[in-house]
Amino acid sequence: MIRALMTAASGMKAQQMQIDTIANNIANANTAGFKKSELSFRALLYQTYEEPGAPTAQNQRRPIGLQVGTGTEVAGSDKIFEQGALEPTSNAFGVGIQGEGFFRVKVPSGEVRYTRDGNFHRDRDGQLVTSEGYVLDPPVTIPNEAFSITIGGDGIVTVQTSEDGQPQQLSSISLYRFPNPGGLKAQGGNYFSESASSGTATQGTPGTNGTGIMRQRYTERSNVAVVDELVGLILAQRNYEVNSRAIRASDEMLQQTNQLIR
Repeated sequence: MIRALMTAASGMKAQQMQIDTIANNIANANTAGFKKSELSFRALLYQTYEEPGAPTAQNQRRPIGLQVGTGTEVAGSDKIFEQGALEPTSNAFGVGIQGEGFFRVKVPSGEVRYTRDGNFHRDRDGQLVTSEGYVLDPPVTIPNEAFSITIGGDGIVTVQTSEDGQPQQLSSISLYRFPNPGGLKAQGGNYFSESASSGTATQGTPGTNGTGIMRQRYTERSNVAVVDELVGLILAQRNYEVNSRAIRASDEMLQQTNQLIR
């Protein structure tokens, strides 16, 4: 019965983390480029009373064993990089990715980060930057006299300096892919960094070799389906409740045992 208390407690801890994860997904349902997380669970060690196949008599063996589990724990958190819906925006520098790939930006420390949030702006120096002011890497500089800007599906940036002027190609925006994007380390602010699990980033041209294409004047919404998250929240809540009932039942059994000696 003491083991039942600890086993049920492990289930409550696991469901609490599940609820925390779902709450974070729901909170970021309107965050541009956000990717939802899903937890995976694994069973804890088993206590073995009888080994499967243990001998019971001459030339006879147990067809099954006797093992009792000790609970569950969270095995890991998976980032789900499914495509989010592309939403039109009035921002001429907003770029959505349709397909695989990440933008790369440089943070003040000199390190690079990767993001799916393409809601860029032009700073005072004409460079394309994120909402936090992080410069796109490689940098793209828009001249002050630019009359219009066009970002093609292949990432090539062209501008016109007058209404009847000829388009001028400035540079191109690259996308980066990883062997295992699920292994990226979330850094907050919609940014990710490389890890030993994700592998090294590979620079690619949008629209080639499986790399996604760019959509100007679009931003990618999060891939959180609120209805699915609410269903998962209800299931986690019920599982938490059932585990708490198991603790209550074990406590009542212990109470009955204590009363036997009175």
